[in-house]
Amino acid sequence: MSVPILKLGDVLITTIQSALSDQDLMQLRDDFAESVGRFRSRGVVIDVTALDVLDSFATRTLRGIAYVAKLRGASTVVVGIQPEVAFAMVQLGLDLDGVATALDLDEGLDYLRNGNSPTASRGQGHGG
Repeated sequence: MSVPILKLGDVLITTIQSALSDQDLMQLRDDFAESVGRFRSRGVVIDVTALDVLDSFATRTLRGIAYVAKLRGASTVVVGIQPEVAFAMVQLGLDLDGVATALDLDEGLDYLRNGNSPTASRGQGHGG
């Protein structure tokens, strides 16, 4: 299942609507790596609002997307982690260490525009 990546100015946005296979996640990672360069993007937003679980592979892949984007010159923010998903991630020892998180798309876009705003930085790099 291909996940569409939308371009909004110099930001790329994707919304993951359902659980993806490991292969789909790797394809998304590769698509972002290519798209950041092609569109000269400065920001990446990954919206996971619709997901009710983030397993260890998905968490590692999201971290990988953020690190690859950073090496290509773009900042990444993961938005919409639901409370039950956050609790499960903490219990399983999963984290998005070093990856900015925000409550929703608006807050994520504000984070990318303004850097470390007080509202968007609360989830950044604190293990989950």
